[in-house]
Amino acid sequence: MKDSNLYHDRDVSWLSFNYRVLMEAADPQVPLADRIKFLAIYSANMDEFFRVRVSALRSLIRLRKKKITKRLLTNPQQILNQVLEIVDEQRNEFIALFHEELLPQLHQHGVMLYEEQILPEAHRHEVERFFRSTVLSYLQPVFIGALRRTKPKHRLTFLDSRTLYLALTLRPRADAFPITNPNDQPESAPDEVRYAYLNIPADKLPRFIALSALDDHQQYFAFLDDVIRANVSVVFPGYEVLGCFSFKLNRAEDLDIKDEYHGNLVRKIKRQLKKRRTAPPVRFLYDGSAPPELIQLFTNLFNLTPEELQAGGRYHSLSALMKLPMPKGPDLATPVLVPLLKPELDNQESIFAAIDQRDRILHFPYQSYEYVLRFFNEAAIDPLVYQIDVALYRIATDSLIANALISAAHNGKQVNVFVEVKARFDEANNLRWAEQMEAAGVRISYSLPGVKVHAKIALVRRRALTPGAKPILYAYLATGNFNEVTAEVYADHGLLTKHKAMAREVSRVFSYLAKGKAVGKLKHLLVAPFTLQDRYLDLIDQEIEHARRGRRAHITLKMNGLEDQVMIEKLYEASRAGVYIDLLVRGICCLVPGVTGMSETIRVVRLVDIFLEHARVAIFHNNGREEIYLASADWMVRNLYHRVEVGFPLYDSQVRAEISQIIAFQLADNTKACLIDLQGHNQPIRDPDAPQVRAQIAAYDWLKQLAQ
Repeated sequence: MKDSNLYHDRDVSWLSFNYRVLMEAADPQVPLADRIKFLAIYSANMDEFFRVRVSALRSLIRLRKKKITKRLLTNPQQILNQVLEIVDEQRNEFIALFHEELLPQLHQHGVMLYEEQILPEAHRHEVERFFRSTVLSYLQPVFIGALRRTKPKHRLTFLDSRTLYLALTLRPRADAFPITNPNDQPESAPDEVRYAYLNIPADKLPRFIALSALDDHQQYFAFLDDVIRANVSVVFPGYEVLGCFSFKLNRAEDLDIKDEYHGNLVRKIKRQLKKRRTAPPVRFLYDGSAPPELIQLFTNLFNLTPEELQAGGRYHSLSALMKLPMPKGPDLATPVLVPLLKPELDNQESIFAAIDQRDRILHFPYQSYEYVLRFFNEAAIDPLVYQIDVALYRIATDSLIANALISAAHNGKQVNVFVEVKARFDEANNLRWAEQMEAAGVRISYSLPGVKVHAKIALVRRRALTPGAKPILYAYLATGNFNEVTAEVYADHGLLTKHKAMAREVSRVFSYLAKGKAVGKLKHLLVAPFTLQDRYLDLIDQEIEHARRGRRAHITLKMNGLEDQVMIEKLYEASRAGVYIDLLVRGICCLVPGVTGMSETIRVVRLVDIFLEHARVAIFHNNGREEIYLASADWMVRNLYHRVEVGFPLYDSQVRAEISQIIAFQLADNTKACLIDLQGHNQPIRDPDAPQVRAQIAAYDWLKQLAQ
């Protein structure tokens, strides 16, 4: 195969993942409320994709040709063209699904979301009152004037990346004196079309406005967009509204810090956050029914290129559907899986007493996150605890963990917190919490230059009860963030251990983060960018050697993304040697499976269900002496080379058994799993004659039985 055929492109592969989300929205077997939710997730994902990845592609295209050919196997312009073509196809399917299938089904089940329907008189008056009393206070209209003036005399309102807008075509009414506008031209013909735009304040008001019930037992809602449309003549008195079309502008939102090695990094990040508002545009998404002359006018006004224009539907940013009240009924939503308690922890006097007995593993969101909160809360008040170290990547807006750390500092503990302020889209929240913790006496270390710290680790130092005995180190290592909110929907694992050697190595990682001390040789932990990749390569080589000696050789890997060519080539090598490889890859997968002579023993499964599969697991069969690792790292270039990540082994037999069983459910899934084929497409795994296995439900039920 040619080099370019050895790997799927990462952005095209990501679009395949997002299409898998759209497949859930399109599946009539999925409960209606869940279908709406998946539609919202698809929309949110696509917005972020343009703000980050399409922005990156456009930046690559602007590089000189020599630089491009040295750095990439494929031409970024060709990839961008392919990406935009795929996005167009998916968008058409998205729009048809929303309008032609899901909205009518909502209506059938008691939720009426008005679109272009004529409102009954009662609702019309209600909408008008709401508009005049509430909406008007948030509107910022901009009158552009006639088409011949493409540059208004006064300054245009800046188009924000996250804001929705309405573009209007207007004509002076013959029976009224229109308002005087500084951008209109005296020589304009009285009936000449004028143009304007105004914001849809969905960041200040609900996107869906609840209306009063009528006599038909329906719930009624109107788009905020349509509330404004129905009353926009109030904003432009004296004009007839000829057309009203929604649009939005996505801007590049990745931080661009030129030099992380000199100066104050936190100050630079704060400056970059302000610059996001003025970043270059990457997509102008507009209502496809808008007249061409209107789109051309906006193209000129905002210095857009034709490549940045994208026709869409009547409504944008439908991630807001997450907040639309859903109809009630047993078949309309997946039953809520109440997080399970762990009696083996509840029956102990403290979390530390439970860890003293043996390692403990937690599986979120199947099991309650309260045990992680207890770990920090008990450490904050325990008189024997004298030091707490933790690395924070993304935390909740109202973080209970951050509050516990503040309490610990007030209680006289030495609290050392490493805060990664380059966590994309969480920079401001992380900075805010860092400043609050620092004010409370917490010792804060900030981002390292050149890398992000993505490790999910914490360490508690506790004095021993026995006089003269060494302090006991309790470690928490996880695949997911210290975030009690996302833990309700992200499927992750967390290990609580006092394994002496492992805890000491965790301490060495914290010394590196705080003081720059070398991590050195590690026997237990895998730490990127130092040892993680090399250790995984050695473990794959071990399986290759078993296969060459005629032994059973098997690798099972679970991750969110697989992109790094070094790791992919090693997996190809293992496949050629006869190693069987099961990959569970939720998102990007650049490996091409099932190619004769290259990857024919590799199977790639993508699992999308009610929870977001976020865990990273590596299982090496090792001729019957399995080695199992959990990690914070995907096998992406950024994770292996440009982030501090931590992988950790599982030594406790019960902990290993739990992870193995959960992975077994996922590999056996024939309800929500798809195989990724040679083209990178999702092929549903369905066998009507086999017992139905839905991995997430099966894992929950199994853990529930264990708890009983």
